[in-house]
Amino acid sequence: MASKVGTPKGFRDFGPEVVWKRQHILNTIKQVFELHGFMPIETPTLENLSTLTGKYGEEGDKLLFKVLNSGDYLKKANEEALNEKDSRKLTSSISEKGMRYDLTVPLARYVVEHQNDISFPFKRYQMQPVWRADRPQKGRYREFWQCDADIIGSDSLLNEVELLEIYAEVFERLKLPVEIQFNHRGILTDIARYFNVEPNLFATEIDKLDKIGFEKVVQNLFELDNPNSGEFIKKSEAISYFRNMEQDYLAGLKNFVLENSGKLNVENIRAIEFLSKHLDSQIFKLDLFLARGLDYYTGTVMEVKCTDPNINIGSLGGGGRYDNLCEVYGLPNVTGVGISFGLDRIYDVMEELQLWPANAAKTTSLLFVNFDEKLHATILKYANACRAANISTEVYPDTAESNNQRKKQWKYATNKQIRYTAEVLTNGQIMLTDSKGDKTTVAIEALIEKLKDL
Repeated sequence: MASKVGTPKGFRDFGPEVVWKRQHILNTIKQVFELHGFMPIETPTLENLSTLTGKYGEEGDKLLFKVLNSGDYLKKANEEALNEKDSRKLTSSISEKGMRYDLTVPLARYVVEHQNDISFPFKRYQMQPVWRADRPQKGRYREFWQCDADIIGSDSLLNEVELLEIYAEVFERLKLPVEIQFNHRGILTDIARYFNVEPNLFATEIDKLDKIGFEKVVQNLFELDNPNSGEFIKKSEAISYFRNMEQDYLAGLKNFVLENSGKLNVENIRAIEFLSKHLDSQIFKLDLFLARGLDYYTGTVMEVKCTDPNINIGSLGGGGRYDNLCEVYGLPNVTGVGISFGLDRIYDVMEELQLWPANAAKTTSLLFVNFDEKLHATILKYANACRAANISTEVYPDTAESNNQRKKQWKYATNKQIRYTAEVLTNGQIMLTDSKGDKTTVAIEALIEKLKDL
C-alpha cells in the first residue's frame, strides 16, 4: 500500500501565485530596510544547541527542533537516561545541533564571531525561515519567515524611534491598518518587584493576557485558585491599577512613584517619555502591559497588531532592546535593539482583507505560440529580443500539428493569465492577440515598444 503523501503538520507548500504575493511583502520590507541603511546577512539553518538553549526561557527551549547527531548516535547515548526513558537527559547526549528558533540569537553569535570585521553601530537585516515545534493553528506555523532589522553597538533611543518608524513605513506601503505598541521591560520589572513576583515570570504571564485572560494570569502569578477570595480581589485590583492607566500612562506612573517612594525606576519612565515625544503618529501606542515573552529583552519592547475588527491573528511583528545577549558568548558591553516582521501572518491578513496591488501576483507577459517547426529560429530570436527588453516571455515548447494542439496552446495562455500571445507569421510579422481577443499585426520592434512598460 502506498504511503500517504503530504507535508508534516505546520509545514506548507506554496504555489506560484502565493510565492509572488509573499515576494511582494518581502520586497517591500527589504526596500524600507535598505532606505534606512541596513545591510543584509544570512546565518545557517542549524546552530549548536549550546548557542540556542537558555535564551528563550523554559517554554521557548521546549519548542526548539533538535537534530540527531550524524552516524550511529545511540553509541554515545546516555545509557542511564535511555533506560529511564528520560528524554531531556537523553537529548543532550544524542543531539548537539538545533534549527534556529529566531534570527536574533544567531545574530548575537554572528556579531561575537565576526566582531573584528564589523563597523559599529552595526545595522543589519536578515530575512530567512525559522522553526518552532509549536502546536499548529491559524497564524502559527512550525516553519515561518522572519524579517529582522537590528542595530548593534548603540544604546541611543533614536534607534528605537527609527525602528518604530520602519514599522510604520512598511505597513503604510502595504496598506495594512495597524497599531504599533511599545513599552519598557524595566517598567514591567519594577511592577513585578512591587508585587514580589520574579520579573521573567511576570513578563511571561502578562504576555499571555490575550490568550488566557486576566483572571487566569492573576491566578498563575500569585498561585491563587479562588477568584472570589479577598486576596485574589486585592491582587486583581492592584494589577488593574497599572493596567488601566490608559488616559495618561506617564502621568499615572509618575504619581505612582511619588505615592510609593520611588518604587519605579524614573530612568525607565524617561525612556518612554523620549519615545512618546518623537513618535507623533496616531498608530503608536504606549501599552504598560506589553511584555514580549522572550527572556533576553531588557529595555524597550514593541509589537504590531492589525486594527481591522474582522482580523484575529495575534501580532504581525515585534521586537525590543537586549543589552546582555552578546555577553553570554563572551562579548560584554554590546547592546542591541531590533524588530521582526512575521511574513506569514502578514500574508494571511493581506489575503483575508484582499490588500494586494494589481501586479502582486505576476505572470508571463507574452507567449509565443508554436505552430510551425520551420519558424523555430525566428520565434527564439524574437523571444530573446523581448527578454532583452525586460519583457517576461515564454515560447510554447511543443509544435502544434492539429487544431486541438493549437487550442491547447491558447488554453495554456488563458490558464496562466498571460496578457499577450504572439504568432510569428511566415513573412516575419507577428499576429499579437491580447487577453480580450483583440488582434493586430506588428513587426518585432513595434511589439517590443508596445510591451516594454508592462
